[in-house]
Amino acid sequence: MLMQPCDSLWRASAPAAPELPMLDQELTVDVAIVGGGFTGLSAALHLAKLGINVALVEAEEIGFGGSGRNVGLANAGLWLEPDELDRQLGAEAGRVLYDALAVAPDYVYGLIEEYSIECEATRHGTLHCGVGKSGLTQLQRRCEQMQRRGAPVELLSAAEAQERIGSEKFNAALFDPRAGTIQPLAYARGLARAALKEGAQLFDHSPVENIVPEGDLWRVKTAQGHLKAERVILATNAYGEYGVKDQARKFVPIFYSQLATKPLTDQQLNDVLPNKEGCWDTCTVMSSFRMDQHGRLVFGGMGGESHYHASWASQRVKELWPILEKVEWDFSWTGKIAYSEDHLPHCQQLQRGLFSIAGYSGRGIGPGTVVGKELAEWFAGQRDSLSVPMTTLRDIPLREVKRMFYEVGAHGYHYGQSAHVLK
Repeated sequence: MLMQPCDSLWRASAPAAPELPMLDQELTVDVAIVGGGFTGLSAALHLAKLGINVALVEAEEIGFGGSGRNVGLANAGLWLEPDELDRQLGAEAGRVLYDALAVAPDYVYGLIEEYSIECEATRHGTLHCGVGKSGLTQLQRRCEQMQRRGAPVELLSAAEAQERIGSEKFNAALFDPRAGTIQPLAYARGLARAALKEGAQLFDHSPVENIVPEGDLWRVKTAQGHLKAERVILATNAYGEYGVKDQARKFVPIFYSQLATKPLTDQQLNDVLPNKEGCWDTCTVMSSFRMDQHGRLVFGGMGGESHYHASWASQRVKELWPILEKVEWDFSWTGKIAYSEDHLPHCQQLQRGLFSIAGYSGRGIGPGTVVGKELAEWFAGQRDSLSVPMTTLRDIPLREVKRMFYEVGAHGYHYGQSAHVLK
């Protein structure tokens, strides 16, 4: 089985990225953004659309991190069950966040249409696939909680689920018609083009070396340039240690790997996910599976490249779909998830004007797009609060904040010592 090592199907099939310069000058803007993923790009797009002068710097290329490596399921909501969301945040705040993310797919697909983003947008819903008694119980519980809040979800019987998935290994599936699949890297690149169209300034291959206060502004220093801004958004998620790994010790980077087959035959396509829903299962060590628009099965699971092998994936696929006994893989790739212990994204004001959003726990497409938009509207004074509750410096012990500012992060990030940052 021939595979492209360390490269992804998404990189091979996405439209070309916009040509961006490195930051090699000093710019003063209203808002500086660190990180060219869904959150940062959405914030840049909406800030520029609101007439706010914004610049974004990315250490590698647009969508290099989790935004360009993920499964591409544009889901509604979070991993948390709705009742657990209410328990953690309180009923009022929980409902605000639930309602905001329930319509996240509408907003994602709306942006795709508005800016003509070519990203294989398919909206045939998603299937959360039940395995075993505990899996069925989990889906029954989720279905009841979601329907109670007005979600148009449906719990499929074993026979219905098996027909939709094309496998006899599942005993139920929770179908959500609001959701769908996209080509994630293509979507990220499309957001970048939309942000440029609205007037945002974007720079790639510009890793940040440090962020320090300078009077009433912040100075974001790269190897060859500087951004000075009143506000800074850190949107690196699992791909920038700063403000993520040690952010009140809430986030753990988890590796997730995927493989993509050669295009399946017509017979195989008739049997395996014939409606092309995006899927994931209820197993503790979760697997995901979906089709792209060229008839490739994209199969993924927890673990890095050293743990997640094509031989294991082949065996698992054969168990699920005997018709794929001799499946051949063309691509294999791995990404990192910023996994929060409470399964919630965290928006924090680390200091005055210095903000961080991270911890999507593997569900970043809808939430990242929505939170980026909300940050822009909040900065512009168009909303009083965010759907994601924000904590501030006074809510975090000083020793924890200092721990956030340390040297040598992922991909060459080198942030200033706490003495340079904290007054």
